Formats: sequence, C-alpha cells, structure tokens
Amino acid sequence: EAEELSRQAQAAFPHTSHCLGSGEILISCLGDPAGNGKGAGNPQEPPWVGISKIPKTSLGWDLQTPQTSLEFPDFWAGLYGQHINVWDWSSHCLRQQLDLGRGSVPLEIRFLHHPQACQGFVGCALSGAVQRFYKCQDESWAVQKVIEVPNKKVQGWLLPEMPGLITDILISLDDRFLYFSNWLHGDVRQYDISDPTRPKLVGQVFLGGSICKGGAVTVLEDQELQEQPEPCVVQGKKVPGGPQMLQLSLDGRRLYVSTSLFSAWDRQFYPDLVREGSVLLQLDVDTERGGLRVNPKFLVDFGKEPGGPCLAHEMRYPGGDCTSDIWV
Repeated sequence: EAEELSRQAQAAFPHTSHCLGSGEILISCLGDPAGNGKGAGNPQEPPWVGISKIPKTSLGWDLQTPQTSLEFPDFWAGLYGQHINVWDWSSHCLRQQLDLGRGSVPLEIRFLHHPQACQGFVGCALSGAVQRFYKCQDESWAVQKVIEVPNKKVQGWLLPEMPGLITDILISLDDRFLYFSNWLHGDVRQYDISDPTRPKLVGQVFLGGSICKGGAVTVLEDQELQEQPEPCVVQGKKVPGGPQMLQLSLDGRRLYVSTSLFSAWDRQFYPDLVREGSVLLQLDVDTERGGLRVNPKFLVDFGKEPGGPCLAHEMRYPGGDCTSDIWV
C-alpha cells in the first residue's frame, strides 16, 4: 500500500517495476512523500523486509514531469534529469553517473537482449538524441551519441524551434532494429543497429504530431523533410496527439503505438487528445529490409469508453514482450 511504502521506505510515486533474475522485484519511485524529487528512500532509515537500503539520487526518473506542464526554461536551468545512474545491485551502491548533457532529459533505457552484450541505448527527450551506453574494458561505463533529431524552425508554436521529444524507444528481440517515438514531430522511426555505433534509418511513418498540414504550426526550416506531413487518418478518424509508448511483437512484425504521454502535457500540446481520448495503432514492420506502414484495419479508440474519453498510455503482452526483463 502507498502508506506502507511511505512509512517504511520514505518513498512515493512508484513508477516502474522490473522482474530481476534473482527472483526479486525492483520498483522505481519518483520521489518522497513530501513531493521532493529524490531517487529512493532515506538511507538513514533501517532496512526492512522487502525494501532495501539504497542511497538517494537527485532525481528519480523525473518527479516534476507528470505533475506540471512543460516549461522549457526549466530544462536549461537543470531542474530535470540529465544522467544515467549505474548501480551495483549486489551492494546497492551508486557506482557511476553518466552525464548526457544539460536539458537532455533521458527517459527510456533499453539494453540489447543478448546476455553478453554489455551495452544499450537511452532516448533523451528534449535534446532529440539517442545515446549508446556501453561497458569499457576497465569496468567503467561510457556514452556515445549515435542519433540526433534536429529541431524544426516553426511559426505558430510556443517557441521558434520545435524539438522532437523522444518519449519511448525499444529494441527488437533479435537486437537488429531500434525504434523510437518522436511525440511532438509526430513520427515513429526504425533504425538498423547491426552496428550499434552507427544506426541507419530504414523506416519512418507519421502518426499525427504538431507539424501536420492544415494545423496551426507552419514549418519554416526543416533539415529532414521537404514538406509538412499529412494528418494520419485511420478508419475515418484523424489521429489526435502524437506517437508515444511502443510495444513490439516477439516476431518483430507488429509495432503497437499509443498516443498519450502525461495528462498535463497532453492538455498543453494536444487539447484535442484530452477531449477525444487517445488511440492505439498498429504498424506493420518489414523485418527484412526495414520499413514501417500503418495498418489501416487496426484502431482502438479510447474516446468511446463507457465513462468517457481515456488517455491510454502503456501496453504489455501476456507472457512477455520485447521489453520484458526475464523469460520463464
């Protein structure tokens, strides 16, 4: 219960759970009961059954993110996170902090699936970068920027430049492809990571977003596109919002995409999404050459729920999926 978590561990805002190979469950908490953005419980508290004695970090994923609207000056002021924290799980000690740069806002971390591959990727929301992290010969960890989505110069938006806002990434089970969602620009991308140090863009599709034709935003300068993308329409419904959480089938052929991030951010950037509810879409994946295509027959519309429009966020497969931690 929340009261037990608060009283025994001085932790609150539980965010993500992971099943560990040891049989234990790791639960990340965004802050403490007072609303401070601490990464874990108070180290002065004695350990108790089920909760380990773990030192604090300055932020836990990012406490401020789900509670408030997005204020861009706060990023540059250092109020959001910019590190990957490397923990020694056996001793529960913080071994290293990898600095990804001020204003980077790293959200999702994915390891390669191969058990001997001591490397992975992290999506940095605001900087529009995907960074590879890897283990060095001296047992330390390092990072390398391998993908960068350039800002677009725009008119009719709250800033003169619009970042992509990478909100989710995942890796196919065979470690061949990396996918990420670009929530503000509106596209989902597929990269061939056969060489993890040099990802190659092989698939891209737009599922709404803030720069579609006919909207309030005019793109003045774009380093990637020749023209603004068309709105995404599936089964007669114009998709509100932008692509957000991702989930890939085990065979790598079906990529599912939801459109809601946080209610506060949804309301700020996509008010139609709050009024109409989010959707769930399916992309068909070319697993041979690479490539993405919207499945025109698949649409789950959460705007038609009995209690009114809903903002659906996360997806999971029964029995395990490409973001699962362990396999039974």
